[in-house]
Amino acid sequence: MKTKILFFFIPLIISAISICFINKAEINELPINSSLPKSDYLMKDVSGKQVSLNELKTNKGLLVIFSCNTCPYVIKSEGRIKSITDFCLSNGIGCAIINSNEAQRNEEDSFEEMIKYYTKQKLKCAYLIDEKSQLADAFGAAKTPHCFLFNSKTLIYKGAIDDNIKDPSAVKAFYLKDALTSLLKNERPQMQETKSIGCSIKRLE
Repeated sequence: MKTKILFFFIPLIISAISICFINKAEINELPINSSLPKSDYLMKDVSGKQVSLNELKTNKGLLVIFSCNTCPYVIKSEGRIKSITDFCLSNGIGCAIINSNEAQRNEEDSFEEMIKYYTKQKLKCAYLIDEKSQLADAFGAAKTPHCFLFNSKTLIYKGAIDDNIKDPSAVKAFYLKDALTSLLKNERPQMQETKSIGCSIKRLE
């Protein structure tokens, strides 16, 4: 009897694994030189307003950082994220932090918790809810934090903030900062793509 039950469930388990694999395989990271995806997609900001990336983008460009409230890698990067987003705003570059952790929306990544986090971190840029991880899927964002920098037309940098997410005092390569400096000079960054390291974005299965 046990053998029959086992043979009954094995195809179901294999099928479920296949579906999960297919769903993840369909999410491809946005290539360099791509235009801004889902630019008119409205997301709820911590201010309560509905905002699109088009509204946040300036004639200089836009920085999009996929992040959240509690990921240990985000926590280690909080000072850097605050500094970089403030730098963008003071230099006329659009900036948005995106919370795509839809599977934790009733927990630590709820709208109410996002407001608390935003206030505690004294952030100034937009902090937006990505419902059903739609924007993360369009960007192919996989981790928190995961950065995407656009100039006025296309994607010019994607990946990590720098080369040492665990220890900001030990950073030797400032990937995102260098890319922003290049952007302000109307140049292409020397390093356009790096590997993001962090927690996986918690998508709904």
